[in-house]
Amino acid sequence: MAKDKIDFSSEEVRHRYRHTSSHIMAQAVKKLWPNAKLAIGPAIENGFYYDIDMEHKITDQDLLKIQKEMKRIIQANYPIERFELPRKEAIELEKRAGEDYKVELIEDLPEDAVISFYKQGDFTDLCAGPHMDSTGQIKAVKLTSVAGAYWRGDEHNKMLQRIYGTSFPSQAELDDYLAKIEEAKKRDHRKIGKEMDLFALYEEGPGFPFFLPKGMILRTQLENYWREEHAKRGYDEIKTPLILNEQLWRTSGHWDHYKDNMYFTKIDDEDYAIKPMNCPGAMLAYKRTMHSYRDLPIRLAEMGQVHRHELSGALHGLMRVRTFTQDDAHIFMLPEQVKDEILGVVNFIDDVYKLFGFKYHVELSTRPEDSMGTDGEWSMAENALKEAIEDKGIPYVINEGDGAFYGPKLDFHLEDSLGRTWQCGTIQLDMQMPQRFDLTYVGSDNHKHRPVMIHRVIFGSIERFIGILIEHFAGKFPLWLAPVQVKVLTVAEAFADYASGVANELREAGLRVEVDIRNEKIGYKLREARNQRVNYILVIGEREQEAGTASVRSTKVGELGVMDIEDLKGKLVDEVNSKKL
Repeated sequence: MAKDKIDFSSEEVRHRYRHTSSHIMAQAVKKLWPNAKLAIGPAIENGFYYDIDMEHKITDQDLLKIQKEMKRIIQANYPIERFELPRKEAIELEKRAGEDYKVELIEDLPEDAVISFYKQGDFTDLCAGPHMDSTGQIKAVKLTSVAGAYWRGDEHNKMLQRIYGTSFPSQAELDDYLAKIEEAKKRDHRKIGKEMDLFALYEEGPGFPFFLPKGMILRTQLENYWREEHAKRGYDEIKTPLILNEQLWRTSGHWDHYKDNMYFTKIDDEDYAIKPMNCPGAMLAYKRTMHSYRDLPIRLAEMGQVHRHELSGALHGLMRVRTFTQDDAHIFMLPEQVKDEILGVVNFIDDVYKLFGFKYHVELSTRPEDSMGTDGEWSMAENALKEAIEDKGIPYVINEGDGAFYGPKLDFHLEDSLGRTWQCGTIQLDMQMPQRFDLTYVGSDNHKHRPVMIHRVIFGSIERFIGILIEHFAGKFPLWLAPVQVKVLTVAEAFADYASGVANELREAGLRVEVDIRNEKIGYKLREARNQRVNYILVIGEREQEAGTASVRSTKVGELGVMDIEDLKGKLVDEVNSKKL
């Protein structure tokens, strides 16, 4: 790799760069606290960390000291040299250095393993690599936080200190990233959700979110849009039960491939499972009657609530929960209809994401190790997805081994206003479940045949999509989605009747309106309305009452000036109906 040029667009280069940064941090820590014991220090998305065992508790001031020492190591431009040792010699080396965690890691490796180390200056660390050529290639670093982490993720092991950091090839790129992180903190959906009173998370139900009245308005608007768009595209909506018996989950394959993520219960001494996915219910809905080839494709859509067991440490607001509603659909089709149906779903996803202003990229996830079906079936399914996305002209990358256990999939990763990506939409082509559930249709030859099936979601999860929307728009939703579209404020109680009349007129036009006639200063009321991210704030005083107008402020645009109520109503209704961003 050329020393004067770093291609940070390459994932491999970013990994190497940040892995090297973690070693520089470890060298700095050992310089400052020689008795510190090192555990592991990988590169991660957008940064790196190192787990360290030391008596001294790292503070924010210590992070600055470590960072200063890291810069000294970078300026020294030590060559980074790899060397290998037999297992026995590697263990002896780490024992002499007092690195107990490294000894444990080596002892877990095979007897005949050759162990690699990396040396920079007077610092040597056990590592598989790869690394940069020298410490001087690292240009801009920032240590961001310290957290606790159990050794090897086991709560029975010792708690170590995990130091997080990030690094970039230039200070400008680092500053840009840190600015985005600060903006992301301001946009945190948990913070904004609380300020806007959208949802709540309680200790009585970890991972089970409560949607509050205003959050339900937002959710209902999304669901209404979902239903309208599915009706236009020939989908029929179904609703399947939350709890179904164990045998069904054995038939579907979830018992063998997904049992650890499921919740179970007993009813009348029989074993049942709370559904983690909606597909087995859709299989039964299809199978209720005999179908002709003329009936296909059949598109069954479901807003289906599912439950999945997530570890408590993985839970995160609405983004990672234990119950969520998938905007599911299962399409049953003839083999010759596969390509057109995939293209139909791709176009559907494209329309939805554009409505919210999201860019996206696509990944084709192929057969995992734990899978059902033959090589031929998987090859046919993967090729069908490839052909469809290539015909659409959308670039994609291959994500080897990340398909579902019953089939390959196209994953749609949308990009929000901060440049972060979220995996939401999925198209999974499935030839396994139709076999396992013995689904059939009568063909033109009057014989029974097996349909092909697509599983697909667009939002992915209503809860998670709402979390993404909150952060994408910083709570300032498009008018059609906003829980409170207009808030009418009075400068004095004397104008309460006129303000209430204006509010009622707007409500009759179908707008969601609140009125604040409290005897509070107008500045206080305005701040409160802005904090609640109300789209349009109307201020009513003596001049507005006499002229039959309102002074209008938009949370996105700013002052709009004095407007006639009829004109304002027409503007807002048009904005809602057109679903403008």
